[in-house]
Amino acid sequence: MTFKPETIQSFRFVNYEFNPDNAQVLLHYALDDVHFFTETLDFPGAILPLSAARMAQLDRVLKHLHWVAGISYYKTAVPAEIRVESGALDADTAAFLEHLYQHGLGEFAYQNQLSLQHRIRFPVTQNTPVPALPVEPLPQRMVVPVGGGKDSIVSIEALKAAGVPIQLFSVGKPRIIADVVACSGLPHICVQRRLSKHLFELNQQGAYNGHVPITAIIAYILAAAAVLYGFDTVVMSNERSANVGNVMQEGVEINHQYSKSLDFEQRLAQAFQAMLPGFRYFSLLRPLSELGITRHFSRYPQYFPYFSSCNRNYALQKAVKHQGNWCLDCPKCRFVFLALAPFLPKATLLEIFSDNLLDKTAQIAGFSALIGWQAHKPFECVGEVEESLAALYLLSEDPQWQQDVVIRWFIEQVLPSLKTPEALVNTALTARSEHCVPNDLLQILSQLTG
Repeated sequence: MTFKPETIQSFRFVNYEFNPDNAQVLLHYALDDVHFFTETLDFPGAILPLSAARMAQLDRVLKHLHWVAGISYYKTAVPAEIRVESGALDADTAAFLEHLYQHGLGEFAYQNQLSLQHRIRFPVTQNTPVPALPVEPLPQRMVVPVGGGKDSIVSIEALKAAGVPIQLFSVGKPRIIADVVACSGLPHICVQRRLSKHLFELNQQGAYNGHVPITAIIAYILAAAAVLYGFDTVVMSNERSANVGNVMQEGVEINHQYSKSLDFEQRLAQAFQAMLPGFRYFSLLRPLSELGITRHFSRYPQYFPYFSSCNRNYALQKAVKHQGNWCLDCPKCRFVFLALAPFLPKATLLEIFSDNLLDKTAQIAGFSALIGWQAHKPFECVGEVEESLAALYLLSEDPQWQQDVVIRWFIEQVLPSLKTPEALVNTALTARSEHCVPNDLLQILSQLTG
């Protein structure tokens, strides 16, 4: 059977359901009246039953979660008509969703050679202000989402060192996350998300497929969890490198990490205050570069056997099988290896990765992409081009790395073109001032950036 995206006229936000007995959420979508999807979210251990005020808060959050999570299904055909059947949409929310879909699907559109300009339009069906909800403040508790990588570990350890009580949070609990949580010794909230099986069927039959802004979806799952588990603060671990895009298309910057960017964080904070007053969502690491975060992470050897930033550990349908925590042949593996190398003994780094990626001729092309050498930065959560250049320069000055294949290539081919490589290092390791960290955590931020 073949699926033809061009035959689809509309994408429908059908409805959403919440089961108060087991805290299960169902999100229903459709393409025309032909293809139907149901996504399931389970919130085990939720504090039930909810008061009437809490139910009103949750209903509003789920309505918005329904609209944001729909991006995974909308992208199968990208139809011109969007039909919202699950609630009234005010102008501010419609504009927010249009911006998210436009920029969050930028990479997807680029890879599929599609134009989203003037295509995504959410219908405004409510012209009056959203009515105020009953006031029931969320408990003053803090969670840190953890994905198993170095960034959230830096946030966790910084908050622990300051004596701030926190819980960890994840959507799903694969081995990497479970190991990092166990190493941290902290309590953990785990929500289960199951995408519609029909989505995968259509992908096999010819539907459009590609990257979605998963961090935006998780942000709204976190807002629902805030009501169901009782917390008011989410400490993200998104770095300043997430603000920088990969390539330009039709005059618009395409950013693989858009939903981790400061621009989206600020828009999201405004949307949350209208939807769930008192709920705080921000990144503690925003002023830091990836290289700066990696320098902090190198001080926590207890996590070295457990962490991983390789996305192939989390692929929904794994086409590549590998042992250990690293596939050793993707942009994330290359970048984390490169970023850690200046801050760890060589023997320690090789123990973590079980191989030396910088001493393989076949890896030169991958590392050259990280520095934008005759190619744009990979569509992955990797550091800025300048950070990779800074790391390579530091290694070119280090005798223990100078004879490795990639470093010799850098010294011969790239280094002569760099006028002030020392300035690249200084810029990469100097914190910046732009962030949304609230006043009560500024002291912790100053310890990270000082």
